[in-house]
Amino acid sequence: MALRDQGIESIMVNSNPETVSTDFDVSDRLYFEPLTLEDVYAICARENPDGVIVQYGGQTPLNLAHGLHDLGVPILGTPVEAIDRAEDRGRFAKMLDKLGQRQPPNGIATSESQAIEIAERIGYPVLVRPSYVLGGRAMEIVYDSLDLDRYMREAVMASPERPVLIDRFLEDAVEVDVDCVADGQRVVIGAVMEHIEEAGIHSGDSTCVIPPISLSDSIVEEIKESTRALALELGVVGLMNVQFAVRGDVVYVLEVNPRASRTVPYVAKATGVPYARIATQIMAGATLDELDVLEVKNPEHLAVKAPAFPFAKFPGARADLGPEMRSTGEVMGIDDNFAMAFAKASEGAGRVLPTSGKVFLTVKDSDKRSVAIVAQQLVSLGFELIATDGTYKVLQRHGLPCERINKVHEGRPHVVDLIKSREIALIINTPLGKITRHDDGMIRSESYQANIPCLTTMSAASAAVEAIRARQAGHATVRSLQDYFADSATTTPTTQNSGQLGEVVR
Repeated sequence: MALRDQGIESIMVNSNPETVSTDFDVSDRLYFEPLTLEDVYAICARENPDGVIVQYGGQTPLNLAHGLHDLGVPILGTPVEAIDRAEDRGRFAKMLDKLGQRQPPNGIATSESQAIEIAERIGYPVLVRPSYVLGGRAMEIVYDSLDLDRYMREAVMASPERPVLIDRFLEDAVEVDVDCVADGQRVVIGAVMEHIEEAGIHSGDSTCVIPPISLSDSIVEEIKESTRALALELGVVGLMNVQFAVRGDVVYVLEVNPRASRTVPYVAKATGVPYARIATQIMAGATLDELDVLEVKNPEHLAVKAPAFPFAKFPGARADLGPEMRSTGEVMGIDDNFAMAFAKASEGAGRVLPTSGKVFLTVKDSDKRSVAIVAQQLVSLGFELIATDGTYKVLQRHGLPCERINKVHEGRPHVVDLIKSREIALIINTPLGKITRHDDGMIRSESYQANIPCLTTMSAASAAVEAIRARQAGHATVRSLQDYFADSATTTPTTQNSGQLGEVVR
């Protein structure tokens, strides 16, 4: 639509009939073809386009950019060389060293023995993954050499052509996403997004908030400066996404994606700036200065993005979260405070947080300390507590009223019976590692079948307690996006925004 507004003919290639982009009136011509090099090149040979935009289809078209470029097809926007520097782990590490950016200790393995040597050198736990994968497929957190040996034998076939990436896993770190737009000369930060779940949960499965709620101004500014330096060094033209981890007051660069990420629509709606339209105009030859695009101030409201999961439709499916993406969609909740924005997002994603009832808690050993704080808050809000033996003893020692319930293998009545009979309003169940115990798997699976909210990280549980308190205090108000931005004193009209909100936040 942005290209049409500029008088440029557009051709869409997409084999997914469920998307708006395949509506008959969106593009000038539409090809229902798979995104393979052979098919896309055949279309290019027939249509002879002035250029191809690969930034808006995720990882798949990005992987085609090099092949199309070698076949003489012009790639619009970020150069192929820049894409390769960001995607190739060896070249990416050298670029970070050049810029003085920190990254977690890492290595690239092409064999079992090499993987174990790297892991022992950088220290466990490690995050292991094949290269060039979608959605974190076959990505895993490994805690010892036995697990790593199993992973290398069963999960992947490592070779010089298919190396395995090994990074030191930063436990207890806060993960941060940044979206920006650049024209090769200047960079505008779209938004800094703080994840609610700790690092280790795939970014597509993580709840996040704009603007950040726990990061200091100096940390946020360091993240922005790092993003600008990376975009300028790569020569990005269009959109770019960077993922960071913040541990204490140290910022690490995890990954750079020289393309639009799944968060761009969320950022656009949270800030009122149509970044996809702006980036398209830039790829078509405009500059940020010509478009009068300035960096936005943090909005006065908070916008929370929450993932939607398909587990209710798949009885028995593993419902724990980790580095491998499991969500199939996402929603946004927006309000003047974080708690109510989180409550709205949870409800939009199908997880309506209760305001009374019984809460079942069973957490892994490393969460035993923090579970008492969450449980105390739930008691103060009027909830009753039920827990399995280990968690029950912790809550008892803290003087919290709690009822003990059997695990499944301990005999009836057990927790799954209570879930099936809808006696529980909320579940807090943090998983015990990669190979989930039978009881935990049943608890989470049954909770989705019964439509009972199930929180699998303590950070999400803490956010949910805030949201429950906000829901008890009063009803949520609903306003349109246009109302949020019309009320802002920092907005000015722009003609570059036709068909969108009508205003750009300055």
